[in-house]
Parts: sequence; C-alpha cells; structure tokens
Amino acid sequence: MEDYIVFGKHPLDGKLKVYGAKNAVLPILAGSVLSGGVVLLKNCPRLSDVSYTLDILDRLGCKTAFDGDEIIINPAGVCSRPVAAGGGDMRSSVNFLGALLGRFGEAELPMPGGCRLGRRPIDIHVRALRTMGVKVETAGGMIYAKGWPKAADVYLDFPSVGATENVILAAVTAPGITVLNNAAREPEIGDLCRFLRAMGAKIRGEGGDMIRIEGVERLDGCEYTVMPDRIVAATYMCAVMTAGGRLEIENAVRPHLEETAAVLSRCGGEISWAPDRVTVRAPGLIVPCGTVRTGVYPGFPTDCQSQVMAVMACGPGPSVMIENIFESRFNIVPELRRMGADIRISGREAVVRGGNLHGAELRAADLRGGAALVVAALGAEGESRVSGIEYIARGYRDLAGELRQAGARIETVPTKG
Repeated sequence: MEDYIVFGKHPLDGKLKVYGAKNAVLPILAGSVLSGGVVLLKNCPRLSDVSYTLDILDRLGCKTAFDGDEIIINPAGVCSRPVAAGGGDMRSSVNFLGALLGRFGEAELPMPGGCRLGRRPIDIHVRALRTMGVKVETAGGMIYAKGWPKAADVYLDFPSVGATENVILAAVTAPGITVLNNAAREPEIGDLCRFLRAMGAKIRGEGGDMIRIEGVERLDGCEYTVMPDRIVAATYMCAVMTAGGRLEIENAVRPHLEETAAVLSRCGGEISWAPDRVTVRAPGLIVPCGTVRTGVYPGFPTDCQSQVMAVMACGPGPSVMIENIFESRFNIVPELRRMGADIRISGREAVVRGGNLHGAELRAADLRGGAALVVAALGAEGESRVSGIEYIARGYRDLAGELRQAGARIETVPTKG
C-alpha cells in the first residue's frame, strides 16, 4: 500500500495530455463479448477498474492483451458462466448484464460495488430488462437474469447511465426495434454507441433522450479509439486553480467541459480554448462562485463535484454546492475541515468557506474524493499526506506522476504502519 505526500503552493506550468475515459472504456469492454471477431481498442487507460474488467473477460473465456494503450480482445472462446463475486468490486461490473443477455440469453453476476456514494440501486436496470421480456431476480448479493431480450419500448424512470448502457447492449442483437425513452445523454453513451456501430450495430439518437436500436443478427470485430476522459481533464483544471500557475490540457473536448469551465471561470480562473485543448490560468485569489448544482448531462457533473469543492475551499467563500445525484458525495467534507475549511452541510447542500488551508493527514474514501484531496493539498500551506490512494487508481492512470510533469511536488511513499 502507498500514500501520496503533497507539498502545497507549488504552481503548475506546462502541458498534460488526457487519456482514454474510464467511464467509456468499461462498458465498451463489456460490449466486446457481443462481437463475432477480434476487437482492438486504442487510447485505453491503465486503471485498476480496467484490470478488473479484463479479468472478468478472461474468466468468461475471452483472450485479452494489454499493450501500451491498446487492448486486444478475442471473444472466440467466450461462454456463459457466472461472473465471480470479485467482479462486484466495481460498479461497472453491472454492464455485463446487458451484454451477456444479448450474447447468451442469461447472466449471473454479483451486485455491483464501487465507491460508497450512497444508495445506487439497480432497480432501473431490472425494470428496463423486464420490459424486454427478461426474467431478473436478485438474491444473496447476486443478480440472476434469464431470457433472450426482445425489442420493446422502454422508459427509464431516471436517465441512468448504467441502465441506458445495459438496454443498448441487450437490444443490439434483439430482433426488431427497441426505443429507449428518457435515456442518459452523457458523452460516454455516445462512445458506446459509436463502438457498437463500428461492429455493425444499428443505433441512432444518442446524445438525445430517445435512442432507437434496430437489432442485427451478428456483430463483427473492429478497431476503435476511446474518447478522452472529461473527468480527468476537469481534475487537471481544478489542480491548477488551487496550485496556481498555468496549464495547457491536450485532448480536452470543449462541449464535455463547458459546465465545469463555467464554474471555474466564476471562481476567477482564466479559461481559453483551442481545438482539442484548453488552457487554464489560475487567479491570484479564488473568489466565491455562487451556487453550483450537480445534474444529469449536460448539467454540472457529479463526478466533478468533489474537485470543485476543493477549489471552493481554497477561497474565502461563501460558495454553495448542491448535490442532486448521490446523497453521500460529501465524503470529502471531514477531510477538508481537517485542512481548515469551514463547511456546513444541510441535507444535500454544502456551504463552503475556506481560504488559508493547511497541510493535514487525509484519507480518501472514494475515487473522485481522493483526487479532490490532492487538488486541495496542492493549494494548502505545507505538507499533506493522502492515504487510500487505491481509490484514486480506479480512475486515474498515475495522478501524482502526471501532475509532477507540470511542476507539482508529490511523492509516493509506503503507507505508514
């Protein structure tokens, strides 16, 4: 086990390049079991969640290889078998539900795990698949699903990203036309649809709230390049806001980052765009940004809430963060208080006052909160120790190493004790 030692008040200066998106590559990997040929994925990040997903594919009989930033999946030996309980260590293991149903007409896998962000029920997934004629039961921490998916008109009670992905994966080989209403609109949904189209699927409407899927008999192998990770890009943007300095971020897709950029601009940051990149100049003083509300895309992303709260805590405030997606996304608050921030929570609302944060012993409790602690420590006086960095490794290739390239002082050291 390892920790980060972060030395604050060292301005950033340079360029960082954003790699492939975790939230895009995981459902794409699950979707590869539907292929009748070899799949080559490019721009894939080396993350612990990606390793877990490849392990699931291997246990299902696929042959996988990771070389540089490319993953090769040969699904020729894939077979229907239960996904072992270890697969539940991450939330995205549930993506295999729709993919396995589309390939074999049955699936058995553990209830999804991942970061502790409050209730994350799969009832939306279950109701959608039942609408498609699948029998789905949950018992003993497992999901049992049986039946070939049938084309249907499906309505989601909430535009869940995971449920949208599962319906798409289940429907691409189901005879007839499936119409998915109130679908999630996140860019990662579009990436999954483009990948499936590269294999021969017939899908249209992604990016809107209605997606139309016409089932095909067979999907073939393909080559596909995974989209850049908008949450990693946003984290870099927040890092330079707290540390100070200037940072150019390559592979930043402007439409994916508009909401986060708007908030950081209100905090005093200077944001300038060029094709496929953004440059952020930190303000001399982070100023109150008013109220920020998380929401489904294209609203402000919940996955950026913790990092932006860390930015808020480095200014005098008050700023207000309202969390509308996960009730436990405020895990970072006790740690920011250790650093001297004044944060008061009422239900899903946090009023943030900070200013002169100081270094402290900090512990990550979830993926984005862990990254946010690094962001806060970059803007604090003195030295901070961040433990629990295994959470950060779920979604960041090497956060400390990447930030060091831009001038941050971060060391990776053995965990104490």
